[in-house]
Amino acid sequence: MGEIVAKPVLQIVIASTRPGRVGLPVAEWFYERAAAQDLFEVELVDLAEVNLPFMNEPNHPRLRQYVHQHTKEWSATIERGDAFVFVTPEYNYGFNAVLKNALDYLHHEWHYKPAGFVSYGGVSAGTRAVQMLKQVVTTLKMVPLFEAVSIPFVAQLLDEEGRLQPNEVMNSAADAMVAELARLAPALRHLRPAG
Repeated sequence: MGEIVAKPVLQIVIASTRPGRVGLPVAEWFYERAAAQDLFEVELVDLAEVNLPFMNEPNHPRLRQYVHQHTKEWSATIERGDAFVFVTPEYNYGFNAVLKNALDYLHHEWHYKPAGFVSYGGVSAGTRAVQMLKQVVTTLKMVPLFEAVSIPFVAQLLDEEGRLQPNEVMNSAADAMVAELARLAPALRHLRPAG
């Protein structure tokens, strides 16, 4: 009998935490789109719910000597992931501090995992935030994708209930990014330490 192989885990990380954020409906749309492809076990990871304090671990993350329960739980969450999509706004030409803090809390847990980006905003569609994020995730030994979803004038795509109404460009970009994540995740898994 053949071995049953579990699907890789794709975690969609919602970076924005502020009230009235657009990141939640954007992430919910992407979640549904990714889950429909049936290539991953898809999870939403909402940094508003994770609610990490600003870095308060006494040891460098590369040592994995975590003393706080919130860090141990964050480590276990990210360790479980095989691929990531960061849903991010752009704040003042960059990405927000909550996401930077969440990335900086850990080290080894991010290694050799592909990272995709769904950005949103006004005319620039959050693309300047993504350019900064690519430098950060590369330093964590992640592999950022070329494929991305960039949503300009995102407020115009929300219906009266606050749900995102995607266009065909967004849908095809999302599908292409999920397909590329599915190609990279199994290949990169072999570079990570076993267990």
